[in-house]
Amino acid sequence: MHAICSSEVRNGWSGVMDSVIRKRPAFIRRTRDFMMLSSIETISALVADVKYVADEFHEEDGSVTLSLRDMDIIANSKDVLSAKKALVQDILEYADEYYAEYQQYYAAPNRKGHLPYVMKALTAKNPEELEEAVLCQPGRN
Repeated sequence: MHAICSSEVRNGWSGVMDSVIRKRPAFIRRTRDFMMLSSIETISALVADVKYVADEFHEEDGSVTLSLRDMDIIANSKDVLSAKKALVQDILEYADEYYAEYQQYYAAPNRKGHLPYVMKALTAKNPEELEEAVLCQPGRN
């Protein structure tokens, strides 16, 4: 691994930051711990292919329910477009909650796999970017 020592990072903080933003991520070693310092653009590239696959259900009252397959997030609204917008708002709220309680959520076996979805939501430039990443598939009742 191309890790630099944390004391080098501390001593050259401004240069490391410039390098991370303009050149490449930095891998950092502190004793036995390893980490990566990265720009948002790099993280966005890492999660660019992440899609939110949702099962689409047409309810008896004419409304539409979208249910994410990989996360326990469900939204219901009058049509697919408004259900998708509601789903994205719920994804954004969940991503904020996950980040606020990161240590707990990432340690939970049923939530650890949500990390790519959370990072995609946290690095999205706007909600419309996430709406494009929601793929609706016909659900089965």
